Amino acid sequence: MESSLNNPIQSQHGHDEEGSKMFGFIVFLLSESVIFLSFFAGYIVYKTTNSNWLPDGVEGLEIVTPTINTIILVSSSFVIYLAERRLQKHDLAGFRLYLLATMAMGTYFLYGQYVEWSQLEFGFTSGTFGGMFYLLTGFHGLHVLTGILLQLIILMRSFLPGNYDNGHFGVNSTSLFWHFVDVIWIILFVLIYVWH
Repeated sequence: MESSLNNPIQSQHGHDEEGSKMFGFIVFLLSESVIFLSFFAGYIVYKTTNSNWLPDGVEGLEIVTPTINTIILVSSSFVIYLAERRLQKHDLAGFRLYLLATMAMGTYFLYGQYVEWSQLEFGFTSGTFGGMFYLLTGFHGLHVLTGILLQLIILMRSFLPGNYDNGHFGVNSTSLFWHFVDVIWIILFVLIYVWH
């Protein structure tokens, strides 16, 4: 049987199929964007029309821990990009190392979010702000967890002989998802922690 390298029609078909998969994945991310944008719009409307925005006894949010978490999460986008580059150069050891670093950074972010939640003086039912805060940060945290699990899957698949010989759709889509999660967090960070 001829390999895809010797058979340009088979190679072209595989390339088209991977392109179609990526198009479908981008459509999925766009649908996720619509959900987040509706949450952002709701947050902005409630904040600008509600005179008693913060729960009673709460003057503002502590910003140091969320800032550190933001730096770590945003930096992880660069690290997963390095993982992709290592894979393109057929350096599986480097790919795995950078992927593990990305997963560790994402896990640290989730831990930092847990620490922050445990120290807050308000809960999910503490007015509109409390509900919006936990909904937005919790929904985003769920996406971070999903991204870590996807990275775990592609890491495990890297140990299957020849798994990435015919394309990197799983890695590319996981990386794109991770960049999406990071961009969403930057918007959330500005809305929740910076905009007073």
